[in-house]
Amino acid sequence: MLDKKKKESIIKKFATHAGDTGSPEVQIALLSTEIADLQEHLKTHKKDFSSRRGLLRKVNERRKLLKFLDRESKDRVLTLKKKLKL
Repeated sequence: MLDKKKKESIIKKFATHAGDTGSPEVQIALLSTEIADLQEHLKTHKKDFSSRRGLLRKVNERRKLLKFLDRESKDRVLTLKKKLKL
């Protein structure tokens, strides 16, 4: 779970305009950081299957958003992937 300050900094970094919290870029960036946190958690807690299920759900949601953004604008996807190192 992301703390408030970390979440605000991610939103500020990937926002497309002022007050933006729901654009695909922001959602993908938030999901990517949550995925990274869950991956670190699962390295130490190998038998935490409920977290593993949540991780798979977040990965699928990010994949769907990337696919949507790819249909909308190829250059936005490329810049986002470069920023997130995907």
